[in-house]
Amino acid sequence: MLITGGAGFIGSNFVYYTLKNRPEYQITVIDKLTYAGNPDNLTPVLDKINFVTGDICDQELMDKLVADNDVVVHFAAESHNDNSLQNPRPFLDSNIIGTYTILEAIRKHGKRLHHISTDEVYGDLELDDPNRFTENTPYNPSSPYSSTKAGSDLLVRAWVRSFGVQATISNCSNNYGPYQHVEKFIPRQITEILEGRKPRLYGAGENVRDWIHTEDHSSAVLAILEKGRLGETYLIGADGEKNNKEVIELILKDMNKDPSDYEHVTDRPGHDMRYAIDSTKLRNELGWMPKFTNFEEGLKSTIDWYTNNEAWWKPQKEATEAKYQKAGH
Repeated sequence: MLITGGAGFIGSNFVYYTLKNRPEYQITVIDKLTYAGNPDNLTPVLDKINFVTGDICDQELMDKLVADNDVVVHFAAESHNDNSLQNPRPFLDSNIIGTYTILEAIRKHGKRLHHISTDEVYGDLELDDPNRFTENTPYNPSSPYSSTKAGSDLLVRAWVRSFGVQATISNCSNNYGPYQHVEKFIPRQITEILEGRKPRLYGAGENVRDWIHTEDHSSAVLAILEKGRLGETYLIGADGEKNNKEVIELILKDMNKDPSDYEHVTDRPGHDMRYAIDSTKLRNELGWMPKFTNFEEGLKSTIDWYTNNEAWWKPQKEATEAKYQKAGH
């Protein structure tokens, strides 16, 4: 199995999950080790995997790696919305050109691909909308990040239809858990509190995200790889809808702080209001069920992880906060 972006947050958690649950798999990880790909994420298992530092846009390298493996799980992506608003170009390179390069290698060598994507390709829902995203929801991306992920999904579908490539796609809601970069919402709030500062909330904090623990994402991806129908798309979600205000107040409460002890900052441009996933197809077809159905329990275990792993997140923290400060966030 070749895992692209395996030193990133969601990719590294999938590496751990697969090693634990499928010890017979031989795993190769390729990661460019940009700021979001951290070799320390994989330190405990480096002796059990083959690690390659490289770029998924490198045609020669991807051709060789894909030829040497049976299945490719494609996590590698530029994924932070704020960064895509500052500089969209790396998102086009990784998410569009990188996916194209992988697809061509898959086609040439007749291998199997699972493409990891996001619910953000569907745009957003109104707060009072009773609907949730399904596999048939029209694409309506709103940021450079989500539009390039939508483009990568469409490339996969085109290669399936035009060339008979063996591939599946999953679109997942917001992940949380260990090894997530401190620029992201939940770890940023936790680490701000750990460093003695008030956490910050965009706007009124009414924006709703559908949270899923990264271990549940990993178990769903493995289920799709082993039981999913080729050419199909599956939505991964754990019914974890919470608005940002609720999440920040839960974090404060669970860290023994006053739940109202946070600051409001100017909302980001084009901030999607609500994401919500209907994962009925995945559950009914493949029998998948999430393990972390209680969001607060999963959140507490995540707070514990960051509290106990300061050496992991501390090196990222200063540069991240400097960048946010420059942007006024």
